Amino acid sequence: MRFDLKKLLAMAVVLATALAAAGWALRAPAPLDRAERLSHYDTPLPAPEAGLGVYYLGHSLIGPDIPAFVTQLAQAAGHARAFYNSQLGWGASLRTHWEPDEAIAGYDAMNQPPAYRPAKPALESGEYDALVLTEMIDLQDAIRWHDSGRYTALWAQLARKHAPQIRIYKYETWHNHHDAADWLDRIDRDAEALWEGTILAQAKAYPGVGTIHVIPAGRAMAAFARELRARGGLPGMPDTDALFALAEDGTRDTIHPSDKAAYLIALVHYATLYHADPRGLPHQLLRADGTLADAPAPGVAALMQQIAWDVVRATRSSGVAQTAGES
Repeated sequence: MRFDLKKLLAMAVVLATALAAAGWALRAPAPLDRAERLSHYDTPLPAPEAGLGVYYLGHSLIGPDIPAFVTQLAQAAGHARAFYNSQLGWGASLRTHWEPDEAIAGYDAMNQPPAYRPAKPALESGEYDALVLTEMIDLQDAIRWHDSGRYTALWAQLARKHAPQIRIYKYETWHNHHDAADWLDRIDRDAEALWEGTILAQAKAYPGVGTIHVIPAGRAMAAFARELRARGGLPGMPDTDALFALAEDGTRDTIHPSDKAAYLIALVHYATLYHADPRGLPHQLLRADGTLADAPAPGVAALMQQIAWDVVRATRSSGVAQTAGES
C-alpha cells in the first residue's frame, strides 16, 4: 500500500486545527504570567441590569441550597426573573463532569428537579447569563490528577461558543477544617498560588476562554472567621466550628458548610454576580427542598453581609468595582 505523504500531512493539520478549535489542543499553552493574568481585571464588569440566569456546575460545596439562597436574595432585591439550574455530584471534579465515561458519585441524589439540567445541553442552549464552576477539593489533587486548568478551559469554551457574552466565574472554596491551626493561612495562600496563579493562569491561556472572574467565598469565610475569633464569638455563632454542618451522628463535619455558613457564601455569590451591597437583605431563607433553613441570628447575619460586600469589593478578580485604595 502506498501513502501520499502530502495528503497525510494535510489531514493531520486539519485534524489538529479541529481539535484545537474544540478545546482539545495537542499541547497545553504556557500559563499566563501574573501581569497578563491580572490585566484581565483592569476594567470591572458592568453591573447587570436585570435578574440573571445562572448555571452552577460542581459538587457538595455548592450543593443544592446555596444556588437556591442566591436566587432568593436576588429576587428579594427586585430581580424577579432570576433563575438557575445546576449539575452536581459528590466531590466531583470538572473533569469528571466533562468526560462521559466517568461516573459522577451522588449524581441521582444531588440532581433533583426543577434545578437539575444536564450541563452540556444546558450550556449549548445559550440561555444563561453566568456560569459558576466549582472545582473538587483538595485543590492540589485537582490540579495534579484532574487537569483542572484544562477542564476549566473546556467548560468556558463550551459556554462562550453558545453564549459569547456569558460571564464565567470560578467559585473559590476552602479546604478541610480538621487542621484548624493552618486553615486560615492556607485559604490566604491558595487564593493566589492555586486558584488564580495556577488554575486560572492555565485556563485563560487557552483560545476562546477569555476572562474568568472569581467568587471569593474562601476569602470571605476566612475574613468572617477572623472577625468571629476577634470578638470571642457571637450569639448563635460561638466559634469557627459552627461554620460547618453536623453529621447524622452528631459529630462536626470539617468541610461542608452549615446553613449559617451557606448563607454567608450565598451573600458572596450574590454580591459578585449582581455587584450589589447585600446589607439589609433577608437572612431567613428556604433550602432547595422548600424547608426553612437554620438562619443566622440578626447580628451574625448583619456581620456576614458586611464582610461579604467588603471582600467582594476588595477582590480585583471578582469583576466588581474595587473599594478605594484596594489593589
